[in-house]
Amino acid sequence: MIDMQVRSASGEVVVHGANGIRWSEALARLDPEDFPFLSSLLPYADAIFNSRQTERLRRELSDQNVRTIIGEDAAVEAERLSRKVEEGSHLYLWFVGD
Repeated sequence: MIDMQVRSASGEVVVHGANGIRWSEALARLDPEDFPFLSSLLPYADAIFNSRQTERLRRELSDQNVRTIIGEDAAVEAERLSRKVEEGSHLYLWFVGD
C-alpha cells in the first residue's frame, strides 16, 4: 500500500491520508509520457510533490482510467491532499511506499 501524507518542509506530517493506493500491474504500466507523476510512484519508495507538481498530478487524476486503476477513494483522497498542499505554504504531498 502506498500511503499519502502532507508534510511540512521540516518533514512533520500535517495531514495523514485515510486512503492509500494499492500497487498494481496496471499502475506500473501507466505511460510516463501521459502520466509522469503517477508513473513515478513505486511500491517500496517515496515520491514527493510540491504545489506546482500537485496541480499537474490532479490533471492526471481526472482521467477515468486512472481512477479505475487506483480506485475512486484513493483518487479523491489524492485530490484533497493535493489541494491542501496548494493552499498552504512549504507543504509537500508524500506518497510513502511500504
